[in-house]
Amino acid sequence: MCRRGDGNTVTTSEWGSSLLELRCDAILFDMDNTVVNSTICNEGIMGSWAERHGLDRDLVIQISHGRRTIDSIREAAPHLNAEEEAKEIDAEELVTGKGIVAVPGAQHLLSELKPHQWAIVTSASRALATFRMGCARLPLPEVLISGDDVSKGKPDPEGCLKAASRLGVQPERCIVVEDSPAGILAGRRAGMNILGVTTTFAAEKLLGAQSIANFHDVVFHLER
Repeated sequence: MCRRGDGNTVTTSEWGSSLLELRCDAILFDMDNTVVNSTICNEGIMGSWAERHGLDRDLVIQISHGRRTIDSIREAAPHLNAEEEAKEIDAEELVTGKGIVAVPGAQHLLSELKPHQWAIVTSASRALATFRMGCARLPLPEVLISGDDVSKGKPDPEGCLKAASRLGVQPERCIVVEDSPAGILAGRRAGMNILGVTTTFAAEKLLGAQSIANFHDVVFHLER
């Protein structure tokens, strides 16, 4: 459910005693595995890349969650040309839509939010974000901060701060919704409130953030 500042109520699930209720002026969503379930796609592409280069598949996948491709490559394989490798991976991602669906509750929630109430802050490129949101049949926000728009990726707070600025909202009045430790750190370093989604990591891995399984488990009270 999302309660808006105009007094209207948008329901994504039935009221229940276990629903988490949060108040804010704006919500900054990560994309992959936060509103879009892209686990099959991401792990397939990054896992295959790791195997081609003789790297630990599981470690590469873990490193890549919530981060720009180029940053993941630099950490996982500093001996490789990160720019060239990233180009190849990005090209493959742009033609791979298998398994990409919306996280439960995301479609209704996003479609009912007003443009000034939300943004996407993703490590993906703008082209990939547009492609995957389309695959999942999710609306695109007016404010979308991609990996192309920042000089430093998550866990740096640059993307979160840019989104808040473009929405005209103070950082402390934002809730950052993230599935990965890197994204959670970015939000905290921006001085924002955090909500974790346990689509990628178990709750105990989300750095102490309040967490939900999907958007049927939360009520957002938008006060702007």
